[in-house]
Amino acid sequence: MSTQPRDLPSYDLADPKDLLAAQLDYYRATLRAKTEGPPESELRRSRLPSRWSPLELVWHLTHVERRWLEWGFEARPLTDPWADHGPDGRWQVPAALSVQEVLDRFEARCARSRTIVNGAELLDRAACGGRFPPDQQPPTLGWILCHLLQEYARHVGQLDVVRELADGATGE
Repeated sequence: MSTQPRDLPSYDLADPKDLLAAQLDYYRATLRAKTEGPPESELRRSRLPSRWSPLELVWHLTHVERRWLEWGFEARPLTDPWADHGPDGRWQVPAALSVQEVLDRFEARCARSRTIVNGAELLDRAACGGRFPPDQQPPTLGWILCHLLQEYARHVGQLDVVRELADGATGE
């Protein structure tokens, strides 16, 4: 079984910020598409030696966005920046959260991230006091977006393999 390919960002995009944002949205949409179809039991099941499940990956990326853009770029205080990790350090979704709640929180976090990005420029530096201490030069928004893009590309590629192992689905 092959999943339907999504449209890539427009070849006409030349503005670096618009291009990075469009690529991130492409990977976010691909991640969501990879979670559509399998039953809840499969989304909560690990098929890898590292033991993460597709739902835990979505939860992790929800918190990656939060850590890098809210805590990192905006320096907003977070009570638990590593809330996607359980006591053993592995990714863990709170048992009380349904699949739909995890997916809804992911979508809400992505919307919040878009708002942050839209309100800044690529050369703007992250604020100090959150993720970055005052004695360290913080990264630019451009650097953070490239890091997020790398994180998504790696994890969505891993999810491609997990989905193929689960039900044979391939493609973007």
